[in-house]
Parts: sequence; structure tokens; C-alpha cells
Amino acid sequence: SRLSREGDILIFLPGEREIRDTAEMLRKHHPPGVEILPLFARQSAQEQERVFHPSNARRIILATNVAETSLTVPGIRYVIDPGIARIKRYSYRNKVDQLLIEPIAQASANQRAGRCGRVASGVCIRLYSQEDFQGRAPFTDPEIMRTSLAGTILRMAALELGDVTAFPFIEPPAPRMIADGYGLLQELNAVDEARNLTPVGKQLAQLALDPKLGRMLLAAQDQHCVTEILIIASALSSPDPRTRPMGAESAADDKHKAFVGENSDFMSLLKIWAFYGESFQHKKSKRKLIEECHKHFLSALRLREWHDLHGQLAAQAAELGLRLNPSPATFEQVHRALLAGLIGNIGVKTDEGNYQGAREIKFHIHPGSSLFKPGSSQNKNAAKWIMAAELTETGKLYARNVAKIEPEWVEQVGAHLIKRHYFDPHWEKSVAQVVAFERITLYGLTLIPRRRVHFGSIDVKQSREIFIRAALVLGDADSKAGFFVHNRALLEEIRELEHKSRRQDVLVDEEKMYAFFDSRLPADIVNGHGFEKWRRDAERENAKLLFMARDDLMRHGAENVTEELFPKTLRVGEVECPLSYRFDPGHPLDGVTLTVPLHLLNRVDENRCAWLVPGMIRDKVSALVKGLPKKMRGACVPVVDFVTAFLESASMREKNNTVALTTALAKFIKKKTSQDISPDDWRSNDLLPHLCMYIRVVDEASHEMAAGRDLVELKQKLGQAAQMTFAQEAPTEHEQTGLTQWSFGALPEKIAFHRGQQQLTGYPALVDEGETAAIRLFDTATAAQEAHRGGVRRFLWLVLKEQMKQLEKNIPNFNQIALQARNVMSADKLRTDLLACIADRAFISDDALPRTDKEFAKQRDRAKTRLPAVAQGAAKLSAEIFAEWYTIQARLGVKLPATLNTDIREQLARLVYDGLFAATPWEHLQHLPRYLKAILQRLDKYAGNPDRDMRHTVGLKAWQQKFTERLEKQRKAGNVDPDLLEFRWMLEEMRVSLFAQGLRTPYPISWKRLEKVWSELAGE
Repeated sequence: SRLSREGDILIFLPGEREIRDTAEMLRKHHPPGVEILPLFARQSAQEQERVFHPSNARRIILATNVAETSLTVPGIRYVIDPGIARIKRYSYRNKVDQLLIEPIAQASANQRAGRCGRVASGVCIRLYSQEDFQGRAPFTDPEIMRTSLAGTILRMAALELGDVTAFPFIEPPAPRMIADGYGLLQELNAVDEARNLTPVGKQLAQLALDPKLGRMLLAAQDQHCVTEILIIASALSSPDPRTRPMGAESAADDKHKAFVGENSDFMSLLKIWAFYGESFQHKKSKRKLIEECHKHFLSALRLREWHDLHGQLAAQAAELGLRLNPSPATFEQVHRALLAGLIGNIGVKTDEGNYQGAREIKFHIHPGSSLFKPGSSQNKNAAKWIMAAELTETGKLYARNVAKIEPEWVEQVGAHLIKRHYFDPHWEKSVAQVVAFERITLYGLTLIPRRRVHFGSIDVKQSREIFIRAALVLGDADSKAGFFVHNRALLEEIRELEHKSRRQDVLVDEEKMYAFFDSRLPADIVNGHGFEKWRRDAERENAKLLFMARDDLMRHGAENVTEELFPKTLRVGEVECPLSYRFDPGHPLDGVTLTVPLHLLNRVDENRCAWLVPGMIRDKVSALVKGLPKKMRGACVPVVDFVTAFLESASMREKNNTVALTTALAKFIKKKTSQDISPDDWRSNDLLPHLCMYIRVVDEASHEMAAGRDLVELKQKLGQAAQMTFAQEAPTEHEQTGLTQWSFGALPEKIAFHRGQQQLTGYPALVDEGETAAIRLFDTATAAQEAHRGGVRRFLWLVLKEQMKQLEKNIPNFNQIALQARNVMSADKLRTDLLACIADRAFISDDALPRTDKEFAKQRDRAKTRLPAVAQGAAKLSAEIFAEWYTIQARLGVKLPATLNTDIREQLARLVYDGLFAATPWEHLQHLPRYLKAILQRLDKYAGNPDRDMRHTVGLKAWQQKFTERLEKQRKAGNVDPDLLEFRWMLEEMRVSLFAQGLRTPYPISWKRLEKVWSELAGE
């Protein structure tokens, strides 16, 4: 405040931002009558002089270092010098201009001090020490040391002044600065690698213009946009005409929005030019024109300067033969031309919101740009690729005058600069070419990350090798040429030998096959088209030139691989289903695969599949023998000889699938070693996958429906669907429904019919439908036999319905029986159960099932005769069963040891249950009273020797568990062994023998006999 009362003050500040901040602060605190006058570096000399008009008011002038030498302002009494300034320097490392705050040199400090005291004594206040001043450089670095040398080098080369490095500069620039200048000229295609001027460089040298701007102008001729580029180039060479006065920034920004170009600050310049041109053309006076410019916050003086520079530049362009375009250029044309000069100033948006520029620099769009979008890392509308007229480093590296571009433009404009990287060359069958992917980069920026290109024209040698290996050696080509078909068939034949023999040393390696073709093909064959053309000519002289022989493909013979050992098909029913082989450990299809259509799934026999094929059975038998417990395995050595003996002795009946492999092998071991092998001794689950047949179930279109090595699981999953599919395929004339009497003549046991070219066999049978019967065709004889018994029983019930109605009303002693059975089943269920049991025993019993009307008539007569006696016997038997059961239930009410109580209750549940009469075979039903009496005797004897009872209970429980597990497995497979069901009743007889010997058993029974019978059962 004191200084301002004594005279004008000049304060030097580094830049506009500091001037604005200081002015704002001073306006709040300066005394009345003092005027704050900012002086910006971008103001013209005339504007600066206007600022310093004579005034009676005291002034505080805020200026940048432009005021050091350019103006002499009268009236300055005081100068305040902070000793710093923004000095423009060019960074040859990052190829950008830097405007960083630096300490000024002594000469600049003295010049600043000289701005005061012109008309009276003055004072310069330096805000730094005398020692700091004395330690500074005497002079500011000359401009040649602080700017790009590209323009200087270009003109020296045009004037033929010799090597730049040898030129006698007073202060020669650093070699790196010179190298950078040449680098920029090479970027602009003005010099070649030998640093000689190119035709473009010679034209550039004729333009008194920055090389970058000149290069835009030359490119404009090719892009037909000379008119627009002249405007833009002259604008970039002169001060920005847009103004933002202190205190009116918002108003200026609003007015400038009318000039904003979409996706480009350069288009904004064209809009300003168009506005000025129209205003100039329709001006009423010079004053009105200036007012119109000021209204839109445009400097009329700078617009005039821009206009004058444009005229000069247009004259130079005309001298070079550049012609104005008759019609407006497109956005793409303009920016392609601009890109020719600014190709080093491109950038791609990063996830952080800034831009990755050339040579690993990162920059931001200047907030004054129309493309600036706050939070651009999340802004999807932010331009992906941009170019900038200049990159200037202040606090950050900013891009000014920015425009959106496409990377494809960069590739075309910068063809002399881009780097092409090729990767993943591979053969593509569809186009019969070796194809690779191309990545295009420029100065470290990836323009195109992955583009598919023909590799044959890029690397002939590598493409030829890939073509031979993929198309000819591996056979991955669409060719019907004779050699190709022959070679492929031969390869498949030899590979099949490898799969069958489970060896990988039959077929030669790919190198041998590659050498075969490499020695015959010319060096320039790289694709299918060229190969076919050469082949047709070559085969005229030697038709077998490319035909391979077995000796060319095989290391040794495979005489042991015959069709007898490795058949191509396996018979399922009447159909030969294909077998395929694969040697690929770990792969799901490793081993032998049977492909079976869905309608034949139920005909596939598990025993037959277990025998695999003759060529593979030896390995499986060896694995089974080696998996036996050590004691049993030791009796079968040497294993190789033992397996050979088994295979030579195995009967054809066993090999042809009627006997399980493990059963046949157990019998052989028993015969040779006297060792008893139970099914539980086989470690079938530990077999390697390829030793179990893989089964694929397919539909009519050969599409896989299910697959696996567990036939039981496949049948459980698709068995019903297989039966339905088979029935749909069968001829409908053999099926009938709603039958109440035998009116269809003879019913054959099987019927042959054709499905396409396949001959199939169906098994017709009567089926119980409740009130009527029907004829259905089944896919297996077992399923047909089970259904036929029920159908015959239904027919006989219908024929003898009067007798059955009478019996239903008069079952002997029924009420008394129902009373005792009330805790097992209701009276209605008991009646239904007894009638079903009586009907099955009286109508059929053990008789052969009729299949003709005569046989049915005889069976009807027998059934009618037997019915009363069977009914009397069934009633008597049921009365005994429930009387004994009732007595046992009363005894179990007394407290008993938990083990005994549980064992008896489990036994009772197996013997007496809801529906027992229809479910229990008649021959075993008769023994139920005896089994129940044995339980009562056991209870009577238990107290005398409980330890003995406990030992017997443990043994019986173990056998019962083994039986239950195997029965469940066979039920899932849908193929329960009748002998296994008989074993269930042997366990009941064993209980009689252990706990009630006085009741006697119908045949000898012991633990040893159980072991023997169990080992003879077909289990696995």
C-alpha cells in the first residue's frame, strides 16, 4: 500500500495462472484508487500498449517475462522481481515443449530492474538473496539450445550448408538435439535413413513454416482439403483469437460454445474463421466489426493477424502448385492431412483417464479443449484415440488443440513409421492358406492388436513348412486328389493298428512324413492354390509322385493285429454294432468302444462286454489275477503262463458271453489250485479304464445320448426309453389292446422284422392291463417272459371270473386271518394279496406258459380243477403264518438284548410284509411257518447260551449284507440271477439249522456250503 501511493508498481510473475490468482488477491486488499492491470504474454504489442494508457490513478501491473525487453513503460517507480519465469524448452527425450518455472539468469534480472526509473528514480525489489543472484548463469540459454532443430536442419539441408554437426555455430547444440531434429524430419518423411532430403522434404523447405505445419499442407493436396488446412495451419502459427478477460470468464466460455467443433478443436478454428469471414464481408464499418468480435470475446487484432498470415501462406502454397479444393472437405480428409504433421502427437485413452502417448509418455487433454471431459476414465463418450497440435508440459503434460482420430488413419498416414509384428502363424483349412495375426504399433502404441493376414507373402520358408505339416502331413485340407485319399486311408489304417495293439511306435513320426513331402515340393509352395496348380503339372510326368507306401509310414510291422483278434463289430441281438479302438491313456475313449443304437441297449449283454475282444482279453485277465489277494495270487504264478492256460481252456460258451468272465476265471483257478475265489475277491473297480468296454448309446441320427463303462447305469438311465424306442420301431400289426379272450391264434416266441437295412427280433407277450390284456413287443426275451406270465394270468382270471368272484366272497377263515394280520396289512389288501397268490398258483404254477389257443384251453381246464384245492391250501397257510407271527410279536414285547431283538425284527420284516403272498414263490411260502417256529425256539433257547447266539447272529448278518448288496446291484442292472434269489432262502434254512435243529431242513446246510454256493454264483 505504501509503495502504490508513491508510483506505479510492476510485478513479474511466471504465467497467466499466477497473474490471475495474484490479481484476485490484490483486488481484495489494495487501497482505494489503485488499479490492478494484468498483462498476459499472449497479448499483442498493441494490446499491451493499450493497457498502459496514461492515467491519474496509481497502478499495480502484473506481467510475465514478456515485459522484460519488449516494452518501455513510463511511470514505473517500483519493480518486484521474484527471480523466476516460465521458460520454454524443448525436451528431445519426450519430444514435447516444456513451460516450467525456472530461476532467471543475471541478464534477465538486470533487464527487469531496468523497467523502472525511466523518468525518475526507481527501486527494484528482488525476492531472493544476493548470493543467489551471483550464483546464477550470466545469460539465458540461447533459443537454439531450447527448441527443436527440425526446421533449422531442413533449411540448412535445402541450402546445402553441409553437415549440421560440422556447422560453426557460436553455441553449437547438443548432438542429441540434432539427432532429435533428424528424427522428427524422418517422422515427417522429409529425410530418408541416410539423412538426405526426400521429395517431400524439398517441398517442405520451400515453406516458411514449421515443418509439422508444412507437412500438413503437403498432405492436404492428396486429401483434397488444402482450403481447410491453410486456415488451420495459419491459425496454429498465430495467437489464439479467443479471449477470456479477468472477471468475464464464464461469459466468454458461453460465447465460445458457438464455435465448438464436434470431436475436434481444429474444426473450432474453421468455425471461427467462417464467422470472421462472414462478419468481415457484411461489415458496415471497421468499428462495427471490432464490436462484433468483442461481443463474441474474439480479438479483432489477432483475427486480422491470422487473416494476413493466411494470405501469405496461401501465396506460398500456390507457388508449390497446391490448389484449393472446390468443395468442403470431410472430417476424415481434414484430419488425415493434419495427422501427417502430428503423427508423433497421438495418444490412446487408458483406464486411468489419461492418454498413453508415443514413446511411453502420458498426457492429459487440456481443460480448455472441447474434448476435455471430467472423469473420462468412466466416461464412455471420451475419445479413444486422439491427436494434438502440441504437447506442453507445465505442472502436467497437456495436449492442446485436440481431435479424435481412428487408428486405421494412423496406419495409412504413418506407413513409413509403423512396426508390424506377426504371431501365431497357422494353417487354415477353409481358405487353404497359412494365416497369421498381425499387430501394428507406432512408437510403442498398439494401433491394431490382432489382424488376420496371409502369412505366405510374409515368410515363405516358414509358411511352406507349416503348409506341409498341417495340410499334407496331418491331412488337414479339403482335397480329393488321388494321393491325398490314398495317404489318408493308409495313415488311418496304420493308426488303427497302433490303437488296437496299444503301441505308439508303429507309425513313423511326423518328421519322416515331412521329409517325404519336403523333398518333392518346390520352395515356393506355400498354400493350397499354388500346390494344386503345381501338383496337376507334376503328376502328368509321375502320377504316383506323392503316393506314400506302407514302408514310408511304418517303423515295423504289426502282424499280431488281425481282424480276428480285433473285430470291427460286435453282435448285439441280430445286429452287428461297430467297435472302435483308441490308444490314449487318460482319454474317455481309451480302449475299445461299442456304439449301440438306443433301441438295442437292453439287448447288450454285460457278460459279453466283460470279455472285450480277443486281442485285449489277455491284459484284462492278467490284471484280474494280479489284483487277487496275495495268498490266492501266489497260487497263480507265473501269471503269464497261467493266463495263457486259462485263455486256451476257456470254452466257447464262456467266450461267447453266457458266463461272466470272473465266474469262468474263478472256476479255472479252483480247478488248477483248489482255491475258492468269491466275487468279492475280484478288484474289478481297480481295473484300468481301457480294460472295461466303453459303450456309446446313439439315437437315429447317430448323436450320442449317453456313454460310459457302466452298462448297468446306462440301462438304468435309458432302459425304459430303449424299450419304448424299440416298440415304436416294431411293426404295429403284431400289437393289440383291450383283449378279453384268446382270439388271435398262435403267439410266436419271437418275430423278425426290418428297421431300415437292419433285421431285428422282437419278443411278443401278453401284458396285464388290469381289466383287459394286450399284446406287446419286447426287446428282450426275459422282459417278454415276465410280462407274459402276468398277461396269461389276467386272461385266465377273465375266463374264470365267476369262480374268482365266488372265491373272493368265501376265502376260508378269512375274518380270523385278517384279525391277526391287521398290523401287517388291511383286510382288503390281504384279500387282494391272497387272490393274486391263489390265481398264480392255480392258473399257472410251474406249467409252461401257453402260446396257442389250444394250449390256453388246456391251461384253463387245469386251472379250473386246481383252484379249490389251492384256495384251501393258501388259506390254511396264511392262517399258520399269521398265528406264528402274532405269537412272536407277543414274545418280543418282553425285554430282550438289543442285538437279538433287532436281528429277529429284521428277519420278520423280510418274511412277513404287506403283499407277501403274491411276492413270495409258492415253494418257499410253504416253509414260512417253519421259519417262524424256528424264531420261537430261538427265543426259548437264548437264555441257555447267549454267546453262541451272538456268534451265529454276527455270521448271519455278514452274509445277509453281502446278499443284499449283490441283489441291489443286479436289480439296478435289470438282470437278477435266479440262483441268487435261491441263496436268500438258504440263509433262512441256515437259521433253522443254527437255532432250531429239531425242525430239520430240506437239505444239508452249513457255513461251508454257503461259501461254496456263493463262490459259484455269477456275481460281478
